[in-house]
Amino acid sequence: MSNSPVRAQAKGAGRVRDEANSAVGERGVSKQANATKGSSRGAAGTSKKTTAAVKKETTQEAAKKAEQESAQEPASKAAAAGQPAAAKPGAKAAKKTAKKAAAKPESHLGMVRRARKINRELAEVYPYAHPELDFRNPFELLVATVLSAQTTDLRVNQTTPALFAAYPTPEDLAAAVPEEVEELIRPTGFFRAKTKSIMGLAAALRDDFGGEVPGRLADLVKLPGVGRKTAFVVLGNAFGVPGITVDTHFMRLARRWKWTESDDPVKIEAEVAEIFPKSEWTMLSHRVIFHGRRICHARKPACGACPIAHLCPSYGEGETDPEKARKLLKYEKGGFPGQRLNPPPDYPGQPAPPLGASPGA
Repeated sequence: MSNSPVRAQAKGAGRVRDEANSAVGERGVSKQANATKGSSRGAAGTSKKTTAAVKKETTQEAAKKAEQESAQEPASKAAAAGQPAAAKPGAKAAKKTAKKAAAKPESHLGMVRRARKINRELAEVYPYAHPELDFRNPFELLVATVLSAQTTDLRVNQTTPALFAAYPTPEDLAAAVPEEVEELIRPTGFFRAKTKSIMGLAAALRDDFGGEVPGRLADLVKLPGVGRKTAFVVLGNAFGVPGITVDTHFMRLARRWKWTESDDPVKIEAEVAEIFPKSEWTMLSHRVIFHGRRICHARKPACGACPIAHLCPSYGEGETDPEKARKLLKYEKGGFPGQRLNPPPDYPGQPAPPLGASPGA
């Protein structure tokens, strides 16, 4: 609002004092009176404008309040009827988006802590974790591990009793007739290639290591058909040398749990080895493989029945309904026989049936 009327009034007041002492003083007063009336009219006009603006603003506020009350009326009626009010469209989605935006990426330290907690909880879930190949000595474990490529441990366990009965030592297997070995290991698949591998490693053990399986990684990986995975299975379970067994189950779960982003077994082994102390490597391998075979399957993980779902960043990839998930459990978790014909004494499941026998036998 302009200050001009106030200034004009102040100047007028000065003239009133001057003109009151002159011959034209009365006339000046008359002019001042007129000026005062003009100011009053201006003030009245301003007052009318202000009143109109207030009325308009009040009307707008009343309309806005009425609109809000009408919007809240359905919710109030629903509440009175004992029914939940309908959520605003997109409210849930917005909330989820905001929550996701607020979440910070997991730090490396956070991942390490979560990984170690997974290992601790798996130790409670599978206190009986063990190698699932039947063996009585390092030679049998070495051969069984080579035969387990591209097949199940169960099928290997059902096949090796006849093989080891015929060829109990490296010397015996190295001198065998290939066609006879092929026939014995046919159930494991790829039997011709596997026959060359196991007969080749038997000959190498006979010729280079005095018929004994070596206890060093560098020596084991020189044997035909033996890679790092096979070598660590033998070292960890026959010699007590810590090692990480990166098979298909271990690779899958290590990626799902964000321990690694690699699909190279050697890189995965190296990255996981940095997360866990060396003393845990062998048992960690057993626990992860046990979990992968029983619960965290490749095609349809049983997320709803997983005891470590709260630690899994990939939760929801599989079945989340608890009842449906329980039906996906395998081996002892699902009430079925395990993979070994001769499991350890503390194994809570049933022994696997021999080759050709029904599971209930």
